[in-house]
Amino acid sequence: MKGTRAPALVPFLLQSPMTPPAWILLGMMGSGKSTVGRHLAEHAERTFKDTDTLLEHRFGRPVHQIFSLYGEEAFRQHETSILKTLDPGPFVIATGGGIVLRPENWDEIRRIGKTIFLDVPVEILQDRLAKSRRRRPLLETDAWEDRLAQMLDSRRDLYLQADLHFQVESESLEDCALHLFEFVSGANL
Repeated sequence: MKGTRAPALVPFLLQSPMTPPAWILLGMMGSGKSTVGRHLAEHAERTFKDTDTLLEHRFGRPVHQIFSLYGEEAFRQHETSILKTLDPGPFVIATGGGIVLRPENWDEIRRIGKTIFLDVPVEILQDRLAKSRRRRPLLETDAWEDRLAQMLDSRRDLYLQADLHFQVESESLEDCALHLFEFVSGANL
């Protein structure tokens, strides 16, 4: 008796919806990446992630302790390692201010999503950081305002490589997030 075969299934490609890019916030310390990022994620119904928080979980200690115990170079290496674990998707990702310093980070950032530079005038950064209770290891000096201005000057061209440039004024961080959401929505990221 001759057996019968089931008809061969014709392979075909199903077009799956494309994974949306993450929105990656870049900018100086004090620019509001974490706070604005949380609010932006809420407005956009995306998941919020913060590379500094991921590093703190990895080490079990705050960023300023990671810097003081292991040094900036080890911090930067782990920052790159964290980027490699992230995938594209419906996320808003706040990054550390110095993440743009390593060229290999740009490859990872571009793989993950679209970048948005939160461009905050140095006077506003200085005011925010003066009021902040959070320790900033790179600003632990008497002339921290000058150091901040120098850091911004040296990083500005790197930040300007971002896909979008968002100028922040003296509005509240909540209002900034709403305006950023409108801006990003209009840019169709």
